[in-house]
Parts: sequence; structure tokens; C-alpha cells
Amino acid sequence: MALYMPLFRTYANVRQLTQLHAHLFVTGLHHDPQASTKLIESYAQMGSLHSSRLAFQTFHNPDSFMWGVLIKCHIWSHFFGEAISLYNEMLYNEIRMNEFIFSSVLRACAGFGDLRIGEKVHGKVIKCGFDIDAIVETSLLGMYGDLGCTGDARKVFDNMSVRDLVSWSSIISSYVDNGEANEGLEMFRLLILKGFELDSVTMLSVAEACGELGFLRLARSLHGYTVRRRIGSPGPLDGSLVVMYSKCGDLASAERIFVCMFNQSVASWTAMISCYNRGGRFKEALEVFADMLESKVEPNAVTIMAVLGSCAGLSLFKEGKSIHCYVAKHMDLDDDSLGPALIELYAKCGQFRHCENVLQTTGKRNIVSWNMLISVYASHGLFLEALALIVQMQIQGLIPDSFTLSSSISACANVGFLQLGHQLHGYAIKRHILDEFVLNSLIDMYSKCGLMDLAYLLFYSIQFRSVVAWNTMICGFCQNGYSSEAINLFDQMYLNCLDMNEVTFLAAIQACSQMGHLEKGKWLHHRLITYGIKKDLYIDTALIDMYAKCGDLRTARGVFNSMSERNVVSWSVMIAGYGMHGNADASISLFTQMVQLGIKPNNITFMNILSACSHAGYVEEGKFYFNLMKDYGVQPSSEHFACLVDLLSRVGNLSEAYRMIKSMPFPADASIWGALVNGCRIHQSIDMIRRIERDLLDTKTDDTGYYTLLSNIYAEEGNWKESRKVRSVMKRIGLKKVPGYSTIELEKKVYRFGAGDVSHWQVKEIYSFLENFQSLALEQACNLSSWSNNEIQAECITNL
Repeated sequence: MALYMPLFRTYANVRQLTQLHAHLFVTGLHHDPQASTKLIESYAQMGSLHSSRLAFQTFHNPDSFMWGVLIKCHIWSHFFGEAISLYNEMLYNEIRMNEFIFSSVLRACAGFGDLRIGEKVHGKVIKCGFDIDAIVETSLLGMYGDLGCTGDARKVFDNMSVRDLVSWSSIISSYVDNGEANEGLEMFRLLILKGFELDSVTMLSVAEACGELGFLRLARSLHGYTVRRRIGSPGPLDGSLVVMYSKCGDLASAERIFVCMFNQSVASWTAMISCYNRGGRFKEALEVFADMLESKVEPNAVTIMAVLGSCAGLSLFKEGKSIHCYVAKHMDLDDDSLGPALIELYAKCGQFRHCENVLQTTGKRNIVSWNMLISVYASHGLFLEALALIVQMQIQGLIPDSFTLSSSISACANVGFLQLGHQLHGYAIKRHILDEFVLNSLIDMYSKCGLMDLAYLLFYSIQFRSVVAWNTMICGFCQNGYSSEAINLFDQMYLNCLDMNEVTFLAAIQACSQMGHLEKGKWLHHRLITYGIKKDLYIDTALIDMYAKCGDLRTARGVFNSMSERNVVSWSVMIAGYGMHGNADASISLFTQMVQLGIKPNNITFMNILSACSHAGYVEEGKFYFNLMKDYGVQPSSEHFACLVDLLSRVGNLSEAYRMIKSMPFPADASIWGALVNGCRIHQSIDMIRRIERDLLDTKTDDTGYYTLLSNIYAEEGNWKESRKVRSVMKRIGLKKVPGYSTIELEKKVYRFGAGDVSHWQVKEIYSFLENFQSLALEQACNLSSWSNNEIQAECITNL
């Protein structure tokens, strides 16, 4: 048999190896364990795993070494589930295990991504007495690290009988790969204290940790250490140093290392392209790629991904399509990474048809491409298209994962598809896919659909809530008008010293705006500064809105003036603040400043300036700004017409307001007719009400204020028949008048009161006081009725 062993190295393809296999079979040498084992291994190395399995099955009684080789062959081909099945087959047949089999199976568990199976194998390792074997211990350490269980990996490491440099490198990389870079650097410090001679593998993980944390000083120290000890240079470490410096913001050092490289490999070229991408210098990244091709270095899939990212960053459709053609000609389009990158490129260029073509090419087995396109559709407002993709994906036989479900649930929230959202929720429960992303998406969906009880129930069920979960729930309360509950949640976060970010403060400030809670808003503003949250455009704009709505225009203007950057939203909010307090002159002045600075007003800006003119009764100014909209390419919407009709109606130009309604390019809605009706009520123009009566009754809306206003006008006229008719319409379509409420702020707390409200804990005392106050007011009115007008006037002045 020894004569045949060198032949295994000379055969270059499966066909020649099969001929040797047939010859061994004819001569009876296929029963030799050494020959069969070599056949199994050779077939796998040539990519024919099926032939490896056949060679294994033709052997009469395979030993544990042969089983181990077959398991290893499956792992080479990334058939991790099949490798675990072979291990279970060994257990069933009671075949003796060894350290190499356990090491391979633990690798398969890590690749398969099933912690439960890995823990069972760990138990078997302990039972068979291999838990003190150095090879198996290192494999256990690697498995737990790959599965994200750094705590279990640390336990294995602490209990190891002998800790060599491989095990130290493994625990450091476990921490770094799982986003715990600080812990990885701490382990590196302990490694240095132990006096080990470091190698390039260890330094790769440490360089990555420095880059993730942005520790430039430590990065330079690490670089100096590698130069002094000549660790891993030239080699992969140079590429890691390039990435490390770029993440630390020192692009000049990254460029120097790259230029000084003795042998620029594909990894180093790719690292440099990624560095320029990370710094937003996409043009330089493409220039590096061109130099790479001129240097006759063949790019790999990672390089192409980086270059496609550069094209996407510049929205270069033509160049991106050229890269796509290069990939189709020279590379494997079925690569799992290229499909999503191409979809992202075409999406950035607005070419959604090309996105779908890429999906048809690469999406047969690649769920990442499907997820990318679903996310792209959802981010561009194409929610129905995103939901249709989910159906197509399942028809193709692909199982949705956490990312698919979270994107789909978000799409349901934005289009109000509550029933489909319920179904996706049920699917997530059935498939046990209820991770943080899915739960946060469900909370957001139920909040946007107004089901706050369900949203809070999900939030309450989360054991370990991230800042995203808290923010989602606070925003949900705020969006649905539960401002007090939003503030209470914020207070819980603050009192429990939980992590808060700018989104948390933004939502809390918006809740204060809704409540008119000035003192709490000031407290939040102060905490925003002391907590170390860097203010941005959105927070400053929210603060302006909050102060304006709470009546503190001076502070609102102070925040506005202190902004280093202002966009059209911040200008619009300040204009609205002055307008809601009747200071139309200040609103007009701000609008003029904004236009002079070259900031183009949008539809919200015009609505705010028209509203300001309406509150102040500035008719000519209102008409001017309404006509000015077309100069800025803004088409008047129903809200703009409603503002102008309200302005004309308030000053008594009812006929002109009516002509304006009739000249509109679309049918008037309830808000526009309501503005005219309110003007009729102010000026007691019953003739106009009768003139538009048919239009009023034909208007379909679920706005209770519109019907209530119309009913009250008929009642004031004494036309009880029409008043009851309007009320019956409300009852027939299921509308109820929304009760009004008032708020008052006392001792830094906001109290809310409404008609028929019995929720306050002092409700009996409150109603008792109101009854006494009403009796006293009636008694004074009766006494005053016998006085002369002069006496009444004098008494009022005295009381004031």
C-alpha cells in the first residue's frame, strides 16, 4: 500500500482519483484503512464530498480516525449540520471518541450556531475525560467565543490547566469579536504581564480593539511594539494596522504604512480602500482601486464590496454598473456578500429595477439580499413593495430571520397594516424569533397603530431593556398623546441611572411641549447639558418648540440664536412660535431673514407664516405669502387654503373666502369648510350658512369639532331640527365629542382637568369646592343685579 500513497498527491482532478479508487477496489486494497482514509480526504480536498462519503461507506468497519477525517471533510465544506449528524451517528454506534473528533465537532457547533448542541458536546467532553486536554480546551474556548458567549469562554479559560499563547489569543479575539474591546485589551495587559512573546495573531485582535475604541495613543504604542519586535511584518498585520489607524482618525499614518509596504497584498489594498470609505473620501478609494488593477493584483469579494460602497457613496450609477460587469465576468455572482452590496449601490442611485434584477440573480439562497432589498424599500417609503417581497421570499422557500421580521413589522407600522402585523407577531412567537430588534419593531408598530396597551405589555415583558427599547416606548407614548406617561418613563430611566442618549431627551422634550410643562422642560434642558449629551440640530429645534409652546418666547429665541447650524425646520418652528402668540410682525421678520440667507421655505414654513397672519388679522400679508408659494415651487395644500380661508373669514370677508373655496383645484375638506363656518358664527352670517348648507352636510369627515360647531350654530339660531340632524349624523357614524381639558402647573407638577373627570385622588374635594364656588358666584350675581351700572363697575374695580 505504501507504493500507492504518493499517487494521491499527483492526481489533479476527481476523474483521475476515481480511476485510482477503482484500481484499489479491483486489487482489494480499498479495505486498507490508510488507503480509504486518504481517499476520503483527497475527494474532499477536490470538492467532491459525495465521493468522500461513498468511499467511507464502502469500508466495512471504519475506525474512529476515519470517522474523524470524514467529519473534518464536512467542516471544510461548511456542512456543519452534517458533521454534527456524523458525530451523533458515532455516539449511536458507540464508537470511541478522541480529542481530534471533539475538537472538530466543537468547530462544527460554532459554525452551525447552535449553543444548545455545543453545551451537550461539552458535557460529553467532560464525561469522557477530555476536559483537561489542551486541544479540546482551546476548541471549547473558540466555540463559546464564536457563539457570543464570552462569559462561558472566560470560565473555560480560567479553568484551563495550561494557558499557552494560542489560548490567550483565543480569549482576546473572543472579547473583541463580540464587541467587548475593553475586556479584550484588559486580557492583553494581563498577557503582557505574564511575559509571553507575542505573535501576529494576537496583535491582529489587539489592533482591532484599538481601532474599535479609537485609542490612538495605544494604537501608536502597539505599532511601535510590532516594529521593534518585527512581528508579522510584512504580512496581514500591516493591513490591520492600516484599518486601526483609519478608525482612530489618523488617515495619514494609515497611508504611510500602506505606501511603505514591501508587498501590497489584496488584503492591504482592500484595507486602504475601506479606510478612505470610512473617512467619506470615496473618490480617493476609487483611485486606489484603479492603482490596484494597474498593479495586476486581482481583487476578491471583500475588495469589490468596498468599491461598490465607494460608488454608492458618490451615487455613481455608470461606474457601479461597470464594477457589476467586472464581477459577472471574473467572479462568482452567487457570493453571499456581493448581492447586498449591489442592491445598496443601485438603491442609492434610485435604480430599483436593477435592485430586483440583482435579487433574481443572487437571492435564490441568500437571505441577506432579500433583507437588504426589503430594508431599502422600507427606507424609501415603498412599504407595500417591501411587504410583497416577504411573500415572494417565502414562496422561494427562504425562512425569514430576525432582520426580515423587524423590517417587515416596521413597514406594517408605516402603512397601518395591523392585521398583517399581528400575523408577523404570531410567526415570531412560533419560530422563537423574539430578539431585541423584533420586540422593538413590534412596540413601534403597536404604538403607531394606537394600541398602547399591547405596546406597553411587550415593553414590560422584556427582561433586559436596551436604550432603544426605552426610547421606542417613550416615543410611542408621546406620539399618542400620553405625555405624562412618557415623562414618567423618562424619570424611571433617570432614577435607575440607565443609559440615555439624544433620542431619549428629544422624546422627553417633545412630551413637555405637548403638556405645556415648562419647569420640567427647563430641568431637561439643564440635564441635557450636565449629562454630557451633545446637542444637535434636532434637540435644539425641539427645545425651541417646547419653550414657545410653554409661553417662554424669550428663551426660545435665545436657543434659536445660539444654534451653530439652522435648517428650514428650525426657522419654521421659531416662526410658528411667534405666530401662535400673536406676534405676526416677528414671524414676518424671521421669514424675511430666512429667505435673505438663502434658505428655501417649504410647505410647513408657509403654513406657519399664514397661520401667524391669520391670528393677527393681516389680510394683505396673508394673500402675499399665499401667492409667494408658487415662486418657491410649493403647491398649496388643503392646510394652506384652510389658513387663508380662516384669515378671510375672521375679518368678515366671507364672500371672498367662499370664492376661494370654489376656486380650489381639489374638493374642500372639513377643515376648510370649518374655517368658513367659524367665520359665519363670529359675524353671525346665517345667510352664508344657508348658502353652503348642502356642501356642509355632504362633507365626510371624522372630525367631531366640525359637526359640533355646525350643530351649535343651528342651536344658536334656534333651528333645533337641523341641530338634532347634525347630532344624529354624528351618532350614526359613531363619533363622540372629544371632551376638552385644561392643565395647570403647580409646584413643578402639571395637573390635567376635564369635564366629568374623576381620576384625581382629591376628586371629592375638587367638586365640593366647585359647587361652593358656583353657589357663591350666583349669590353675588343676584346681589349685583339690583345695583346700578356705575356701582357694578366700581365693585369690579375694587375686586381687581
